[in-house]
Amino acid sequence: MKIIFSDKKPRDECAIFGVSRNSNAAQLVALGLHALQHRGQDSTGVVTTDNINFFAHRGMGQVSEVFSDKKVFNHLKGELSIGHNRYGTTGESALKNVQPLFSELNIGGIAIAHNGNLTNTNFLREEFIKDGAIFQSTSDTEVILHLISRSKGDLIDRLIYSLHSIKGAYSLLLMSKDALIAVRDPVGIRPLVIGKLNDSYIFSSESCGLDIIGAKLIRDVEPGEIVIIKNNKLESIKPFSRSYLRPCLFEYIYFARPDSILDGRNVYEVRKKIGHELAKENLDDKEKIDVVIPIPDSGNASALGYAEKIGRNFDLGIIRNHYTGRTFIQESNTIRDLSVKLKHNPNLNSLRNKNIALIDDSIVRGTTSVKIVEMLKNCGVKKIHMRIASPPVMYPCFYGIDTPNKEELLASKYSLEEIRNFIGVDTLKFISLDGVYKALGHKNGRNSKKPEYTDHYFSGDYPVELVDQKSGVFSSQLSLLIESK
Repeated sequence: MKIIFSDKKPRDECAIFGVSRNSNAAQLVALGLHALQHRGQDSTGVVTTDNINFFAHRGMGQVSEVFSDKKVFNHLKGELSIGHNRYGTTGESALKNVQPLFSELNIGGIAIAHNGNLTNTNFLREEFIKDGAIFQSTSDTEVILHLISRSKGDLIDRLIYSLHSIKGAYSLLLMSKDALIAVRDPVGIRPLVIGKLNDSYIFSSESCGLDIIGAKLIRDVEPGEIVIIKNNKLESIKPFSRSYLRPCLFEYIYFARPDSILDGRNVYEVRKKIGHELAKENLDDKEKIDVVIPIPDSGNASALGYAEKIGRNFDLGIIRNHYTGRTFIQESNTIRDLSVKLKHNPNLNSLRNKNIALIDDSIVRGTTSVKIVEMLKNCGVKKIHMRIASPPVMYPCFYGIDTPNKEELLASKYSLEEIRNFIGVDTLKFISLDGVYKALGHKNGRNSKKPEYTDHYFSGDYPVELVDQKSGVFSSQLSLLIESK
């Protein structure tokens, strides 16, 4: 069997962060974005307002690169600010797509930052272009600005109209000259939390963004909720007749930082419990295994939980280099084969002559797993029993996660035994979808009639209509222009 895939893990596309009523608003936003850097490393930006004018600084690269000159903050005036980290996917990586986006409308200036992906972007965009609209970016977020511009009433009236026009997954931050507004889609697919720092309200994609500035977590923005901060008072509006919480399951498995709290659950504890459930589903592993080794860092917590449950030692048999960044070496066939060691290197004393359980969070395209397994075999490992802390990824995502097409997903085309042979391990097991739900506190596993999470990667159950995909617009030439965050 010959299978060729790229090395990439799925990527989340962005983080958003906002601060109200604070004289250091821009600096606090930059710090929050730094804590959320794992959600996007392609570009970053901050917009502020002093209640009269708007000020912006955006750039390609990570937060520490774009905001390396402290003098930048002298120009970012005002006590209201929002910021954005972006990871580019299907479209181009360009400064014009760096958020927050800003537009001057007849009701005043509006800045917007978006985490997620709209599933009717192309449909709406084609309609706007037919009517003569001009787009300045290739971001689906700009569609929201066009909807706000073309509707009537004050900003909240226009926003509600726009929300009823769009479909998909979105957590939004909007900023006018005197208000900060947060929005979460009616299913709550993408995370968004509210915090408080003294008298300042804070919004963050994850609670770890609050921690870095010393803010206190208040609560999550509820699904389908609009939260308005004006004159330092919080107002909540729920414009949808029906909303229900069904957050992205992959946030708990892989994307969120382990020290974050999402919808009341500590991500690290969830991942440990996933490891417990993975062990429960493979009770005979104790007799096969000498030591449990995670693929760092995303496999660490699940590996620790798995080791606890089977009664075997947890060891760091693979050491991760956290300072790889963008490689400066031009790739060739020889160098490409060595690329895995840019991030992972074996800890020989933990591996030699051992039967190991190798724990990872997921297998998507599989090639990185192949390289790591080959590396471990060269270190003298006896047997490798690979255990995966998610079910097989069989379906792509259209809600703001960069996953491949279905044809590129290993588990969508090949059997468990074929995947095992391809990766080169002695045994391979995935946790069941019921097992993940049990780790999240649902004793009976997944309720097929009313699932608690957006789990389409594993089930093919998409909770929000995929308008562009069903209409065929997604595959048109226009789709090449549409950029998810």
